[in-house]
Amino acid sequence: MPWNNQSGGGGPWGGGNNGGPWDQGPRGPSGPQGTPPDLEEIIRRGQDRLKNALPGGGGISPAMIALVLVALAGLWLFKAVYTVQPDELAVELRFGKPKPELSEPGLHFHWWPIETVERATVAERLVDIGSTRGGASSGLMLSGDQNIVDVKFSVAYQVSDPSAYLFNVAGPDEMLRQVAESAMREVVGRRPAQDIFRDDRQGISDDVRTTIQTVLDQYGTGLTVNALSIEDVAPPREVADAFDEVQRAEQDEDRFVEESNQYSNQKLGQARGEAAQAREEAAAYKNRVVQEAEGEAQRFISVYNEYAKAPEVTRKRLFIETMENVLRGSNKVIVEQNGSGPGVVPYLPLPELRQQSQQPRPSAGGSN
Repeated sequence: MPWNNQSGGGGPWGGGNNGGPWDQGPRGPSGPQGTPPDLEEIIRRGQDRLKNALPGGGGISPAMIALVLVALAGLWLFKAVYTVQPDELAVELRFGKPKPELSEPGLHFHWWPIETVERATVAERLVDIGSTRGGASSGLMLSGDQNIVDVKFSVAYQVSDPSAYLFNVAGPDEMLRQVAESAMREVVGRRPAQDIFRDDRQGISDDVRTTIQTVLDQYGTGLTVNALSIEDVAPPREVADAFDEVQRAEQDEDRFVEESNQYSNQKLGQARGEAAQAREEAAAYKNRVVQEAEGEAQRFISVYNEYAKAPEVTRKRLFIETMENVLRGSNKVIVEQNGSGPGVVPYLPLPELRQQSQQPRPSAGGSN
């Protein structure tokens, strides 16, 4: 039977303050002398507070259960429906294993939580390589002729296989950067510096792009390199002045060679023109001489034929024509013998004699 703790006896184990451990009843959380709180009291107080917070005095009503179920259904539906953006492709995983199908842009549904989804951006990306990092340039490379060049280039790529991109390699974007830098160093190391500066940039770009794509395919990264562009190539700053001087000297050499080629082509063209003109003149002279000879021969043959027909007439005609040619260019004086004039008057040509006397005479030792 219960005891009366107000009496002096204090219970069946004796009264007073020196009784058993239960002589003062249960202690609260902050019991005397720093004793630990009572666990049963803490649980009871927590239950009381929960009952006061719940509507209906602590009873679980059907409306409350329906509300909880609706909240859980809303949460599940929120997790089960996902959206793929226009520049993305998604891969669904069932118990962590990727499905072969890809989710196109739009609204999709999957059975969460046994299925999850991973997204990959398939739009083209651009990575620049050769920028300064930590005081050292990642674009410094050694060429095949032992020159140091600073190359800055960019790689345009995109995701072609989202499953491989997401699950085959950890950090495929950083891997592409490292592979691109390594491939550029390899190709530049096999070429002279002049190729990368200006002679064969396109060939180097093609070789580097092929090497990058081969390595990415071997690792199954799911990336495709669309283009590679060498943006800038420069010597190190320590030797930039000397390199510029060499470049200017090479440009002067090219200019001198070009000028000499132009002069050579000009002289060669002029000589060829003169040679062609001389050949044309020689051919014209040949034709003229041949035609004149042929004409003279025909004329002689025709004269001979006429002479054979009438020799006397032909001789007289030849004499008359010859005299005509001789007298045509000489001064002639015609004197009429039977005229009424005074006839021939003697004339002494004094001016002509004076001019002849003034002309210097040839020396005795001169040629006859």
